[in-house]
Amino acid sequence: MMDTTRDDPIYDEEGMLRGDFVHRVEAMLDAGQPELARELTRELREADLADLLTLLAPERRVPLVVALGDDFKPAVLSELDWTVRDQLVEALPNQELVKAVKELDTDDAVYVLESLEQEDQDEILAQIPEGDRAALERGLEYPEESAGRLMQADFIAVPPFWTVGRTIDYMRDTEDLPDDFSEIYVVDPSFHLVGTVPLDRLLRSKRPVRIEEIMESDVNKVLATEDQEEVARQFQRYDLYSAPVVDKNSRLVGVVTVDDMVEVIQEEAEEDIKLLGGVGDESLADSVLATTRSRFLWLVVNLCTAILASQVIKLFDASIEQMVALAVLMPIVASMGGNAGTQTMTVAVRALATRELGSVNAMRIILREVSVGLLNGLLFAVILGLVVLVWFGTGKLGLVIGAAMIFNHFAAALSGILIPLALDHFGFDPAVSSGVFVTTVTDIVGFFAFLGLATLVLL
Repeated sequence: MMDTTRDDPIYDEEGMLRGDFVHRVEAMLDAGQPELARELTRELREADLADLLTLLAPERRVPLVVALGDDFKPAVLSELDWTVRDQLVEALPNQELVKAVKELDTDDAVYVLESLEQEDQDEILAQIPEGDRAALERGLEYPEESAGRLMQADFIAVPPFWTVGRTIDYMRDTEDLPDDFSEIYVVDPSFHLVGTVPLDRLLRSKRPVRIEEIMESDVNKVLATEDQEEVARQFQRYDLYSAPVVDKNSRLVGVVTVDDMVEVIQEEAEEDIKLLGGVGDESLADSVLATTRSRFLWLVVNLCTAILASQVIKLFDASIEQMVALAVLMPIVASMGGNAGTQTMTVAVRALATRELGSVNAMRIILREVSVGLLNGLLFAVILGLVVLVWFGTGKLGLVIGAAMIFNHFAAALSGILIPLALDHFGFDPAVSSGVFVTTVTDIVGFFAFLGLATLVLL
């Protein structure tokens, strides 16, 4: 019998689940002792249980959820990576998903439902109370990664002519109110948003004061169809805790909160990093075949660009045959240019994503990056020139590689900033395509500059 004492530490010094704890859960599930796995995991917080499910092998996740039974917290589903979430919602019976959807906030319930087949969605929604069902159906109608998908449909809205006392009494007497809120929304008879009242201001005001006297009419509202990345940018820029969501007719339909925006900011940054590496939206939870398929196409594109660069080398095959040192040194020129271009490109792509780079300051940033490229090129030209002089004992070859280094760093800086700007201008995501174009430019320019100059000067 395995020891299931709850006093055993399950978190490491960084607050993460310990590896031996995860292995114990796995061993219990593999040994056909789900009741022991339940005792060991049922008191985990939602985020920690989500981490545990992600760390477990796919074939062990559903048995653990089944073992937990009523102790499985529906909020766990909203904490999971979409790959793990999809596996669980497909495996769990619809009746279990109905219970989960009833307990979750609107935004979290939509996250659980969005990956299901339409037939399963309809079956689950049919068992949800009418008011909640309408809110969920409206949320599912909005585009993916929009404010409408993230918003909570539960909020407090009052007319401007109400008094503070009546509003407080309303909140005390009404049961169907959101569990957590920080603002009261003020609407006209058509439910158009006209202002907000922070909760602290409401509680500090006298009961006879009318709501319209203490409301803020300058409201940072977001459109339901607005992209979540733009919404997150507004939260970051204006230090928002929450923001009302309106439809195309400016009617109040929901509210987005800062906890959702923190996740969006993290997801968008992670997405950009992955796209720059050509790995798309893959997850550590993906299968070998899914991961291979995700990466294969990008590697094919890179193969084509590598063949293009090799054609430049082929133009100077006679020069390389006469001077073997060229074959030894040319990867250095291309590699240094590629790295320099990647540095500039990474800064440019991230600045475009955060709207720090645009038409207003584009020329200044281009000049800055070109200046940095030229300066780095000069520094490395001196370093490599001296290395080549010592290594091969020829000053001319050092001058050639130094000149090629300057030229390639210039090209790397220019392409690293101009390619992302051009892609963004024409409506393409610069994170997806910039890398392969910048690498191609630096390889071709590097090889052509170095081998061309060597042919003219040395042979």
